[in-house]
Parts: sequence; C-alpha cells; structure tokens
Amino acid sequence: MSHNHSALAQRFLDHIKYERRLSAHTIRAYSDDVDSFFNFAKQMFDVDEPDLITPAMIRSWMADLSLKKTEAKSINRKLSSLKAYFRYGQIAGVLNGSPANAISLLKVKKRLPAYIEKDKMERLLNGIQFPNDFQGRTSYLVISLLYFTGIRVSELVNLKSDQLDLVRGQIKVLGKGNKERIIPISPSLIALLTNYQAEKMKLFPDALYDQILLTGKQKPPSARQVYDIVNKTLLQVTTSDQRGPHVLRHSFATHLTNNGAELNAVKELLGHTSLAATQVYTHNSIERLRDIHRKSHPKG
Repeated sequence: MSHNHSALAQRFLDHIKYERRLSAHTIRAYSDDVDSFFNFAKQMFDVDEPDLITPAMIRSWMADLSLKKTEAKSINRKLSSLKAYFRYGQIAGVLNGSPANAISLLKVKKRLPAYIEKDKMERLLNGIQFPNDFQGRTSYLVISLLYFTGIRVSELVNLKSDQLDLVRGQIKVLGKGNKERIIPISPSLIALLTNYQAEKMKLFPDALYDQILLTGKQKPPSARQVYDIVNKTLLQVTTSDQRGPHVLRHSFATHLTNNGAELNAVKELLGHTSLAATQVYTHNSIERLRDIHRKSHPKG
C-alpha cells in the first residue's frame, strides 16, 4: 500500500516543530528540502509516494543539484533533511525502510577560516578614524574586544561590568554550555574599557542594563548591530566577502598561532571543547609559510 507524501510530510513537520522544538527557520529549511526532492521525483519519475522512492532517484536528484552548481555543503544539508524525513517515516510505522540510508554525504573540502592580516589589523586599529562620539567609541571598542580577546558575538553582547577585572587585567567570559573561561587583556584594552565605562556612566547614570556595551538608546547592541559595525569597518581594509565578527575571532587565533602560541593555550582562550576545533588554525600558519616559500625561494 502506497502512502501519500503530503500527509507524511505534515506529520514530519509537526514532529520537528512540537516534539523536537526546532526553530521556524530550521523547519522551513527541512520543508523546502524535502519538497524540492519530491517535486523532482514527480517531474522526472512520475513518483510522489515515499515508499516508492529508490536510492537511484535520490542520486539523480543530487546529480541534478550538482549540475546546477549547488555546493556540496548545501547538497549535504538537503540530503540530511531527506534522511530525517524517511527516518521519521520508519519510526512512525508508515515506511518499512529508508532509501536514503544507502546514500552517503558528499565529501566537502574544508575551507580555512578567513582572517585579516596583521598589518591590516594594525591599520584598522591605529590608522582609521572612528566618529568622535560615544557611538564611534562603542564601534571601536566592539572591534577591539573581538580582536584582542577572540570572544564570540553572543559572549560580547552579554559581557557585563562584573565580568571585568581591570586590576588583574582579565575578563571572565561565559561561553557555550555556561562554561567560564578567563581571558587576559592588554594595557591598551584596559585603558579603552576604563575610559568607555567612565563616559557611559556620565552619559547614562541610570542605565537599566549592566552590559559593558550600550548603544545610544541605552540598550546592549544586538548581534545584528555588531555584525553591521564589523562589516562596515572591515570593508575599509579588505575586499573579502567574509567580513563578519567571526573573522576577528579567526584573526585573533591565527595571529596567536603564527607567533608561536601553544595550541592548547589558544584552545582555552577560544573556549573550544576539543583540540580538533583549534587545529584548523595551524593550517592557516602552514598556508602562510607556503606563501612565503613561493614568493621568496628561487625554486618556490
């Protein structure tokens, strides 16, 4: 007995919405991916019943996506959505098996983290004029904190005054999984924070928020506002398409490893749970050495 795709798809979406409690954005992605496959199966094979789908049909769909220049990473995401759909069909007792089990994810070439070269960061921090007002100083402090400490955007916007220890020259950061870590800060960053805190208290003596960073509306900046600040600022020193806050985190880690910092120390500073996540920055160092060799060695 064949089953209707639309009915199973609705049950699947209800499952990930109400039982797994996935976000609306993720649910929409699952829905679009699964519908994309079944539209293809109907058009190419005149099949839209989930129990009549074969591994060959799924491979044809993936090949079609590849011909349309869809990146392997995106194809894998779509395939993962389809695997989840068929897996739910089995668990729900609607399907006896999953044709997607026979399909492996595509190999994806790992992209090295984008970062800003050291001389460009020097120019950004010392040569670019920021507006001479509280908003301009907030923007400069956003850039400085992200680059000097390597913290994530979520950690930055939630950073509070009681997490600062300017006497010891360190900040306490609450990272993923509520894991705390201590990050040392430089004298120049201490001076920036000291002056910023003093100006903020003078401008907003009755501020309702205890976050270090505040906008002109006396509220902490959102992640989107931080992204806009970083994107606009990095545009002045790089033509790369990647100009988000994570680029400054990557720059922090890359510059540390390039200057001989121990990988375990970088791991702790970044708040990584495993060394494997940090090792990617050694590849940036190797690529830098290769580039120097190519440019400098007569047989490079």
